[in-house]
Amino acid sequence: MGTISIIGSGGMAASIGGLAAKAGHAVEVTSRDAAKAGALALEIGADATAGGFGEAPSGDIVILAVPYSAALDVVRQYGEKLAGKILVDITNPIKSDLSGFLTPPDSFGAKEIAKVAPANTIVVKAFNTQNARVLASGPVQGHPLDVFIAGDDAQAKARVRRSLRASDCARWIPVR
Repeated sequence: MGTISIIGSGGMAASIGGLAAKAGHAVEVTSRDAAKAGALALEIGADATAGGFGEAPSGDIVILAVPYSAALDVVRQYGEKLAGKILVDITNPIKSDLSGFLTPPDSFGAKEIAKVAPANTIVVKAFNTQNARVLASGPVQGHPLDVFIAGDDAQAKARVRRSLRASDCARWIPVR
């Protein structure tokens, strides 16, 4: 198994990191707050490590587990260090008062993220319809959780599905 890198240290980072570790991957956690990244790596266990924020992620799959309001700046800060990676966007670009979207009317979050990422970074959308606690809890009454996945690259979507499939926790539903 390979390494899954996670940018962020909140609830979704913990849940997805747990899934990745359960699937047998090494997990690398980075955050602007190094102490939080270290604590989350310890929580995930399975030899998860804390990387330095802004340093090149060691994984070929990078989970962008930050609020959309910070996502574009984070992707810009990483810049070319994301080149050639699969960047999994879990964000929802919704205003904090829930009055609308943070994206231009003719766009969407993953598209805006792809615009600021290196040209050869593949953006895949997933996990944006799950709550961290629900995701961490796993199947409900024996039924796997539905995880929607979208993107233009079929091979990248398949890699994300294979990499984060852990004990039938999730049923992956392609959107596009």
